[in-house]
Formats: sequence, C-alpha cells, structure tokens
Amino acid sequence: SQVKNKAPAEVQITAEQLLREAKERELELLPPPPKQKITDEEELNDYKLKKRKGFEDNIRKNRTVISNWIKYAQWEESLKEVQRARSIYERALDVDHRNIALWLKYAEMEMKNRQVNHARNIWDRAITILPRVNQFWYKYTYMEEMLGNIAGCRLVFERWMEWQPEEQAWHSYINFELRYKEVEKALAFLHSCTLVIVHPDVKNWIKYARFEEKHGYIAHGRRVFERAVEFYGEDIMDEQLFVAFAKFEEKQKEFERVRVIYKYALDRIPKQQAQELFKTYTVFEKRFGDRRGIEDVIVSKRRFQYEEEVKANPHNYDAWFDYLRLVESDADPDPVRDVYERAIANVPPIQEKRHWRRYIYLWINYALYEELEARDPERTRQVYQACLELIPHKKFTFAKMWLLYGQFEIRQKNLPFARKSLGTGIGKCPKNKLFKGYIELELQLREFDRCRKLYEKYLEFGPENCTTWIKFAELETILGDMDRARAIYELAIGQPRLDMPEVLWKSYIDFEIEQEEYEKTRELYRRLLQRTQHVKVWISYAQFELSLESETRLAKCQQIYEEANKAMRNCEEKEERLMLLESWRDLEAEFGTDVTRDRVRKLLPEKVKKRRKLQAEDGSDAGWEEYYDYIFPEDSANQPNLKLLAMAKMWKKQKQQEEEPEEPDDLGESEETEESESEKVDVPEHEEEQKEAEAPTEQDTDGAEKGK
Repeated sequence: SQVKNKAPAEVQITAEQLLREAKERELELLPPPPKQKITDEEELNDYKLKKRKGFEDNIRKNRTVISNWIKYAQWEESLKEVQRARSIYERALDVDHRNIALWLKYAEMEMKNRQVNHARNIWDRAITILPRVNQFWYKYTYMEEMLGNIAGCRLVFERWMEWQPEEQAWHSYINFELRYKEVEKALAFLHSCTLVIVHPDVKNWIKYARFEEKHGYIAHGRRVFERAVEFYGEDIMDEQLFVAFAKFEEKQKEFERVRVIYKYALDRIPKQQAQELFKTYTVFEKRFGDRRGIEDVIVSKRRFQYEEEVKANPHNYDAWFDYLRLVESDADPDPVRDVYERAIANVPPIQEKRHWRRYIYLWINYALYEELEARDPERTRQVYQACLELIPHKKFTFAKMWLLYGQFEIRQKNLPFARKSLGTGIGKCPKNKLFKGYIELELQLREFDRCRKLYEKYLEFGPENCTTWIKFAELETILGDMDRARAIYELAIGQPRLDMPEVLWKSYIDFEIEQEEYEKTRELYRRLLQRTQHVKVWISYAQFELSLESETRLAKCQQIYEEANKAMRNCEEKEERLMLLESWRDLEAEFGTDVTRDRVRKLLPEKVKKRRKLQAEDGSDAGWEEYYDYIFPEDSANQPNLKLLAMAKMWKKQKQQEEEPEEPDDLGESEETEESESEKVDVPEHEEEQKEAEAPTEQDTDGAEKGK
C-alpha cells in the first residue's frame, strides 16, 4: 500500500495532455436518445406521465430554479393544457412572487390564449406587488390600448402616475392623450405640475412651456417659465431655461421683457456657466437694442467676474471688497446692502482670530457705509450690534469693533450708550487696547474719576503691565496729586511679576527727580540695587549724583563707582564690569585728578585671546574656538600664571627694543603705553580643561620658552 519509489517518472504527463486525450476520445459524449413515435392515446398518456414526473422531480430537487417552472408551464401550454399551465405558474409564484420574468411569461400565456380577463387579473396583481417595475405598466397599458379600452388604459396610466415613475412614463401618458386628440386632458395633466415637481429638470419645464405655446396658450406658457424661475430660485440657475424664456418672449415681440430676463440671469449665473447666455444676449442687443444697451452688456462683465470669484470661494474676502467697491458706485443702496448681507453671511468656519481678521472689515465697511453714505444711524447701530453678537468673545474679540461702536454713539450724542457698550466689552472680554481706548475717551471728556476707576479695573486685569502703572501715575501727577502718584509707583514696584520693571523703576526715579526729592531718589536707587546689580543701574546712580548741584557730588559719584566695582568683582559678565570701569575712566578724565586717573587706569583689565575646545551634539570634538577674555589686576592675586605672562611680555619688549633703532625720547613713553594697551597674547587651553574663572593658564609655546 505504500509507494516505495517516490522519484518522478521518466515521462511526465501534463493536465493539458490529459484534456487533449479526453477530447480526442470523446469519453463524455453520450449518444442521442432514440426518437419515439406515439401511435395511440395510451402511449401518449404514458409519455405525459413520464414528462410530468421528470418535471416534478426537477422541481422537487430545487424549487428556487424558476427556469424549471417556466419550462414545465410552457410544455403544458404546448399541449393546450392551459389550466395545468396556469396551476404551475401559480405554484411558481408561491415560490418566488418577485420574479419579473415569471409574471411576464404568465401574462403572455394568457394573452396568447385570448384570456383577457385572466391577463388583466395577472397584470393587476403584478403592478400591485411590484409597482416599480415599469415593464408591467407598459405591457398593461399597451394591452388595454390594443383592445380599444381607452378609458381602462387611462385609469391604468393614472394609477401609474401615482407612483411617480420615470420621465418616459409621463411622456407616454401625454402622447397617449394626444393620439386620441385629448389635448384638454393633456393640458389638465400638465397643469397639475406633477411631472415638473417629481422630475424637476429644466428640459421638462421647457417642454411644458413649448407645449403650451404650440397649442396657442401664450399666457400659460409665460406663466410656466415664471413658475420655473421661482421654483429653482437662485440656488439652481440654468442658462438654458433663461435662453428659452428669452426666445419665447422674443417671438412675442416683448423686447423689454427679454432684456429684463437676460439681465436677471446674468446678474446671478457664474460667467463660466453663462457663455451661451452672453452670446444670445449680445446678438439680441445688436438686433433690437441701442448703443447704451450694448455698453451695459460689456460693463456687466466685471460684475460677473466678481460674482464668479465669490461663488467659487465665498470666503475670499478680498474679492468681496472689490465687488463692494464696484456696487457702492450705484446710487441705490438696496443692491449694495444686498451684497453686504451676502458677504457677511460667509462666517469663517474656524473660530481662530487669524481667520476672522479680514472678515471683520466687511462689518466695519458695512457700518461706515450705512453711517456715511446711506445716512441711516439706526441701521448702523444694528450692524454694530449684530457684529458684536456674532464674534465669539469667549475665544477672542476685536477691540476695534467695541471702540468704533462707542465712537459712533458719541457722534450720535448718545454718551450713555457709548459707555454702556464699552463697559460691556470690558466685562465680556477685557483687552489692553479696549482699556486704552476707553480711558482715552474719558480723558477727552475730562472725566478723571472715571479714568481712575478704569485704571483700577485695568490693573486688576493686568497687574504686570508696567505701562499701565506709569500712565496711571502720570495722570495723578498731571492732576497734582503727588501722594497718589507715589503710592501708585510703590504698589507697582511691589508686584511679584512685571513685564518691564526697568522702565517702571526709571519712571519712578524720574518722577522723584522732577519733584526734587533727592533723598527719596537715593533710597530708590538703593532699593533697586538690592534687587539687581546691573551695571547700568550703578552708572545711572553715579550720573544722578553728578548732576546735583552740590560740593560733594564728585566724591559721592566716585564712592558709588567704588561700591559698584567691589560689588561686581564676582560678576560673571566681565564686559559689564569693563563697561563700569570705562564709565568711571571717562568721569575721571573730565573731573578727576592725575592720581585718580592713574588709579582707575590701573583697574582696567588686559584683553587676551584664548582658545577652547568645541564639542558637537554627539560629544565628539568639533575643533577649537578662539575668544577674548579680560584679566583684571585686582583678581591677579589668585592667578599664579600672571607673573609668567608679565615676564614674557617684558622679554618681548626688550627684544623689540634691541632690534629696532632708538626713537626720540619724547615718543618713547607714548609708544610703550600704546603697545601695552594694544598687545594681545595668545593663550591656548591644552589637554586638561581649566575653569573659565582662571587667568591665562599657558602662553604660546614660543613665548613660554623664551620667558623661561
């Protein structure tokens, strides 16, 4: 039972060879059955019994195969056994009553055998069970018309129309009525408007109107076109409808009506969809119009371009601005308002301020047009209110709108409304610009108490805003209440968070200087220096002391520079310390003595060039970088290599003096000074990384060896 040799055979046989051999031998073909001749009734009955048994067996094997039922019924029909065939069809309908072919074969059998009532019964049952199968209705109406039962055919059509079938069915009904000269009934059917409502295609409306025109009902035809335009409205504008309407009126010699139709259509249909309309309108004007009419056609193209742009992208606000600029030239404000209403109806879909910035100017222009051009204050107020209701104030707002509305109410001499609107804006969405605008308004009205309250609300909203504190204090200063101004400054500098504290302190100090409160100014400087040791504060403090008319002003100024220098010894930013010393040097150069100048000059640092390693982000070496560092003499006690650096510089100077010819004595001192200030020594950083705070660790290799 097991295959011992599993190796492939020497001669391989493919599936193609097997099929070819089977075809050649024709193994599957069976000989045809012998022809049987029936000679008597008994043999006929046996034959019928055998065939029926075969059909019944096939049906019993698979009841859902409708072709077996149809073959069985057709065989019975061929034997003139109509009753048996009818029974078979009924049994088949019990199995599958939704089979269209079964119903058609059944009804055709009855019609072939002239069983009219049976056929009507079958068609009624078919259209009741399957009313959406148009073939049943066509066959039924055709049968009734062929039998001459016109009334019955009309009833079948009416039953069919209740199911709102396809367009061809409606046209079949109309053609049926016309075949029998029943024009009134066809018109009555069309007047019901069922066809154009169920199938609202433009071609159906045009056919309807032409049908009326063809039979002499001109007024009815015009009414059909008007109803079609009303039915579609402005949402669906088809140029074919307006072209047909215009040609209809042109045939009736109603040229003004034609012109109105063309203009109405051209104002509302996009340009790319109205090429045929433009062409027919131009031809009409050339035939029946004057020069002005032709010019209107040409000028209206710009209007269509804008309409095309705004319909292609309703949120293209630049196109709306251009369109509004064009229509605002008209004297009639109604079309301008209509365009504005259409423009502002295109609200940005996303509630983000960057998407609303262009859109909000539509409202602003609308309000300005109503106020300045239309001279309608009430409508202007409605525009502002509608805009402010539309803006989502919980997410963002536009202070410009609130301020414009308030200014509008003031121009209308309605101050309470203006204050109410601005107060509502601050309550809903407080904003810096809104506060500033409201305060500016009250300042112009000289309502200083209201300004104080607004500043208080403003500072509650943004206590870190230094500009607000300064403006509030300046207001009190202008009003002459110095104590309130000083108290405001004290509250301001006591805030934990400030956006520009240096500006606030400077303003406070300037305020005290203006009031000639020099002791308080010094106290302010001391308090500021407790918070920050910035070099500009020290320099400003020193310049303040120098600006006073006092005999000890220079000594106090020098004392401040001394304190600043001591305080900034541990400062990491050496440039700031250098800035301080340079400022001190400039002071001594103008007011000091030779002793003080020499002292400050000795404090100035030396500028040296160093190198340091650079590292990439992955930690690998990225080469060397040169940078400049400053060595202060006061810090030299902690730097052991400074002596070596000084010896190297001294040796280099001696070497240069030996090589160069001697110069005149009067220039020697200045050259030495210049050389000591301008000389730069390269100090590289080598293997071990040394701290930045150290002095130059190693000199150039040549300089170090020569120094030794």
